Amino acid sequence: MRLLKHKILLFLFLSPLLLNAQAFRNYSNEFLTIGVDAAALGMSKAVVATSNDVNAIYWNPAGLVGIEDYQGSLMHASYFKGIANYNHAGFAMPIDKESAIGISIIRFGVDNILNTTELIDNEGNIDFNRIRLFSSVDYAFNMAYARNLIFKDLKFGINAKIVRRIIGDFASSYGFGFDAGIQFERNDWKFGLMARDITTTFNSWTIDEDEFNKIKDAISGQNQELPETTEITKPKLQLGVARNWRVGRFLNLLTEVDLNVRFAKTNDIFSSDIASIDLAAGFQLNYDELVYLRAGVGNFQYITEFDNSKSLSMQPNFGVGFKYNGISVDYALTNIGSVGNALYSNIFSITFDYTFFRR
Repeated sequence: MRLLKHKILLFLFLSPLLLNAQAFRNYSNEFLTIGVDAAALGMSKAVVATSNDVNAIYWNPAGLVGIEDYQGSLMHASYFKGIANYNHAGFAMPIDKESAIGISIIRFGVDNILNTTELIDNEGNIDFNRIRLFSSVDYAFNMAYARNLIFKDLKFGINAKIVRRIIGDFASSYGFGFDAGIQFERNDWKFGLMARDITTTFNSWTIDEDEFNKIKDAISGQNQELPETTEITKPKLQLGVARNWRVGRFLNLLTEVDLNVRFAKTNDIFSSDIASIDLAAGFQLNYDELVYLRAGVGNFQYITEFDNSKSLSMQPNFGVGFKYNGISVDYALTNIGSVGNALYSNIFSITFDYTFFRR
């Protein structure tokens, strides 16, 4: 039974390569949809119109114009009881009063996976010394630029990303793509548009044929041919509208509603052959910009039950934050976007703003 579990786990992480699908895939580089920053995740990722710090590199690079000095951020999250780890680090700085730049790195990986492809030799003998360990790791390197446009309260940003994916000695890939976003603010209203993979994101895989030959006969009649070595990620859109509300002398409320658009038919609440739309809404209540309470709901999905009936599922998220002396510490209770009985994770992030130390 343990051997069977090891083989199943191995095939789970090799499955993206072993499926003979078309290069243009509905789901590609999905680790880039998880998100960064516990504050944003606590609001169910409904931040495309309001993100205005170093984490805007991911959410909407146009928001980088809002920073006034050096900023850095770190985030760590563990999923599936620590099996998978997700880490993010970012840095941003203004160039002048009209523009800013930022860089960030994301790592999502599962380490120490048992490779049992050589556990049994040609004579049928089991040798546990032949077991090796490998990692399945995804990296994304982001470089962002933002500036104010000639129109009042209108900002534009662009993000270039390099994607590196490694599956042990079996396969690896390089990819590249671009994101672009705009933000507009008038009075207490804010609007945002983020276009991900606007030129499509291209991944080119290199497959070790010797390693492939060791596993191609693991299931008789399957995986007999090398999988395709290219995949293309379709563009996605995220539109948001937000408003600030003054609810007391020291209390401020921020609300935002986002529409997440995929150009594919999915189980989202609004779905067609052309595009599917998922709704996300979040709010943030802060006391004198010192203590923050956050909540949100998103990932509305139609679930097909065993009797073929459909039910609507949604994912609530919660978070708290504390900001003092240029340091923000945030926490969110969320998951990576799964539905049903998926386990929730505790997400922590920290943001440093050097502006405070110049006062």
